[in-house]
Amino acid sequence: MTSPSVTPTKSQANAPAVSALTTLSTPGHDVGLLLLRLVLGLTMVAHGSQKLFGWFGGGGISGTGKFFEASGYPAGEAMAAVAGLTETLGGLGLALGLLTPLAGAAIVGTMINAIAVRGTGSFFAPEGIEYELLLTTGAAALTLTGPGRYAVDRFLPVLRGHRLAHGAAALALGIVLGFVMVLVRS
Repeated sequence: MTSPSVTPTKSQANAPAVSALTTLSTPGHDVGLLLLRLVLGLTMVAHGSQKLFGWFGGGGISGTGKFFEASGYPAGEAMAAVAGLTETLGGLGLALGLLTPLAGAAIVGTMINAIAVRGTGSFFAPEGIEYELLLTTGAAALTLTGPGRYAVDRFLPVLRGHRLAHGAAALALGIVLGFVMVLVRS
C-alpha cells in the first residue's frame, strides 16, 4: 500500500497562486456586489445631477444653494456644488468600482449630512430617514467589502486585492468629514 504523493504534479507546480480575492469570491458574490454598486452608484449620480444641473426635477446649483442656506449651511451655492460633485463623482466611482473605498466614503459623508438635515424624528418615509440610512449603509458596506471582481479597481495594483484596512481608513475619513460638515451648520 502506498501513500499519495506529496510532491506536486507538473500542472500543479505551474499553476498560478490563488489570490485571496479568488478564494473568497464566487460569481454570485461578484454579481451581487456589481448590482449593489450599479444601483447605489447610479442613484447617487442622479441625485448629484439634480443638484449640479437641475436634472430630474432638481433645483440646480441656485435652487439647491437656497435649500442649503435654509438648512443652516453657509455659502449655500458652494455647498450645493460640493454636495453635487461628491454625489456625482462618488456615485460614478461606486458604479464603476473605481477607487471604491474613497467613492463609498464620499457617499457616507454626504449621507451623514442628509440624515442631519432630515432629522431623526421619524424612521419611515416620507418624513423619516430610512432611505438615507439605507444608502449610507450600502455605501459603507461597499467601502469595507470592496467592489468585487467586476470592477476597475482590479486593474489598480494597490486596490486589486481590496484590503479591509483601506476600506476602514476611507470610511473613518468619510465619517469624520461628514460630521465636520454637519458642525459648520448654524
